[in-house]
Amino acid sequence: MSIPKYDQMYRSFLKSLEDGKVHPYIDAKRQVIKDFKLSEEDVSEMLENGKQTLFNNRIGWCRTYLKKATLIDSPSRAHFILTSAGRKELEAGENITNEILKRYPSFVEFLNGESSCEKDKGVKELSDETPQEILERVQRELDTVLKDEILERIHRNPPDFFEHLVVGLMEKMGYGRGKVTQKTRDEGIDGVVYQDKLGFDVIYIQAKRYDPKKIVSSPEVRQFYGAMPEKNAKGMFITTAQYSKDAKQYAEQRHIILIDGPRLAQLMIEYEYGVSTQCVYKIKKIDTDFYEEVDQDIV
Repeated sequence: MSIPKYDQMYRSFLKSLEDGKVHPYIDAKRQVIKDFKLSEEDVSEMLENGKQTLFNNRIGWCRTYLKKATLIDSPSRAHFILTSAGRKELEAGENITNEILKRYPSFVEFLNGESSCEKDKGVKELSDETPQEILERVQRELDTVLKDEILERIHRNPPDFFEHLVVGLMEKMGYGRGKVTQKTRDEGIDGVVYQDKLGFDVIYIQAKRYDPKKIVSSPEVRQFYGAMPEKNAKGMFITTAQYSKDAKQYAEQRHIILIDGPRLAQLMIEYEYGVSTQCVYKIKKIDTDFYEEVDQDIV
């Protein structure tokens, strides 16, 4: 089952505290997992940044929003108790939504933030995505536009520019020292990358700047394989186009990596090759070690 949105967790979180006692955070997590029948695989799913699970991210914002609405209180670190307002909402039996949380002034104040002005009487809309999910979605959208622009710029340049680009990208990725082969002698090989200083470990490269709509089929991959001097050598076929199913199957059997246009553009973004960082947004989090050290010093 897919991870519920953070606002779908509200009732389960409050339910974990309904006995009126102080409970550790883990109890709320267990209640959500039980209510939504989540598997170990479900709760292990990671955000795209790979630094936090989707489950922990969503229940974390569920906790934050419930606390900002004063439906729960935290008498000590990572421990929570149901407030009278929280009990009221739990016993009402309604589906607890962001609209219900907006009935509480403290939550509205939190949503509008310190920068809100008097003339702005409205309450900011709240997405069903967590802030991290929104950031990742926007990043994906920006990358999609950038990928298209990268491929468009590649096509404005001559074919030999693409060959140098591909070899340069392999070097940027840490594969080793590379060079573009001479046109009269390449025999289907457009570049080579030497993975060791003496040149014993070599990757052979085929670089084809094709129309993005073109489909590269197995005969072209087979021709590239035939041009490699050793049949157990490693090869990389890189194009701005796409690959057919039979081309992919053929390549898998012969130590050949296929990189199509979208994947090429993505690698250029990941390794900052042919692109530059426009701006950086830093997301801060609490340094728990700092506060624990301070507490120990005081004691």
